[in-house]
Amino acid sequence: MIVETFPVGPLGCNCTILSDEKKKEAIVVDGGDGVPEVVKRLERLGTRAKYLIHTHAHIDHIGDLAGLRERTGAQGLLHPADLPLYRSLGTQAGWLGMYEVPRIIELDGELQDGESIRAGDVAIDVLHTPGHTPGSVCFAFTNDGAQTVLSGDTLFAGSIGRWDLGGTSMEDIVASIHRKLMPFEDDTRVIPGHGPFTTIGEERNTNSYLQ
Repeated sequence: MIVETFPVGPLGCNCTILSDEKKKEAIVVDGGDGVPEVVKRLERLGTRAKYLIHTHAHIDHIGDLAGLRERTGAQGLLHPADLPLYRSLGTQAGWLGMYEVPRIIELDGELQDGESIRAGDVAIDVLHTPGHTPGSVCFAFTNDGAQTVLSGDTLFAGSIGRWDLGGTSMEDIVASIHRKLMPFEDDTRVIPGHGPFTTIGEERNTNSYLQ
């Protein structure tokens, strides 16, 4: 498996591509604000995106899903609890002072807690972690024996995501982290939705929100 993570969009959302080297199929996570960069990297890898999956429905993570789906032909998936938030992309654009309102399209399917999304031999597990938004999810995968969690805006290095932008409460987001992420081994790599990478052990031992 080839794993590439890179920032996209003005808010520096971490997008991750997981690609099967042999079968040339890929899963793109949170590529909804970086169509040219995502397409360029897929072409360089010589791979085809099968799924476009999203940790949640804030505009920096899913705003240009329509454009990316048109360019790749891949299926766009989101947890159903975030569909109302997705449909509010116009309002979200107003929050950021954006003049151009993102185009909203029908999703191709839903992400469900506990399911595994597959492209070729790439498999990524869905963990529903409500709190940052009602439908926030994290994704977990194993590559060469090492585990990685894509935590979206649920868990950051030294912090947690906001809970006042269409979410619920700090207690909910912390409970989701303890329930779904803390069971992973300490050396599990964590790739947040923004900013530097970390590990489960580092956050378990030093993140003040989790003490």
